[in-house]
Amino acid sequence: MNVWGGVPARVWRGAFLTAVAVDLGSLLIGFDLGHFVAKPLLMPLLAAWAAASGAPRLLVVALLFGWGGDVFLLLDADAAFLAGMGSFAVGHVCYLVLFGRRRASVPLGLGYAVVLVGAVALLWPDLPAELRIPVAGYSLLLAAMAYRASALGVLTGIGGALFLVSDTLIATDIAEWPQLPAPDLWVMATYVAAQYLLATGILGADRRAGQPPD
Repeated sequence: MNVWGGVPARVWRGAFLTAVAVDLGSLLIGFDLGHFVAKPLLMPLLAAWAAASGAPRLLVVALLFGWGGDVFLLLDADAAFLAGMGSFAVGHVCYLVLFGRRRASVPLGLGYAVVLVGAVALLWPDLPAELRIPVAGYSLLLAAMAYRASALGVLTGIGGALFLVSDTLIATDIAEWPQLPAPDLWVMATYVAAQYLLATGILGADRRAGQPPD
């Protein structure tokens, strides 16, 4: 049985899914306290499930840097936003290392390049001047991660794409573009799905390859 900290993987997964339900439900009904309590629990619980499932240590590290980004983004300050973006960026680098040198679709790469250039060009005039360069640099790293995720399989490919969608929604909010109803709900729903699919896809790829956790 896969365990971590003496707790079976299925229990960690159940705790993660419960935290997801509380967080998304809180956002849906506008219960801010529920979101502030549940959001910081999401990535540690997902990381614990991954560790109990025999994940590579680098995957656990990527998820914990995601947790750092989550916590920083709960704070309403430009410095916290930049720190959060930096924490997520480190997580993306971890993912890129995990994806290795597997081949990915060239047409898909061109598609991501078009989306990246188009999104940055459209957002640029409406972003605060001090955030333009950091957001553009982060967007390049994020798009690279999303593209390379597709090389590992369908689950990671979808996970990478959803991560790009989630962070693009955040960028449009910073640029003060019109938002969907309950915008934070859409941001968190796509983000949580992205991280879960990335973790699941990486775990599955390791098992198929017969590689022991490093």
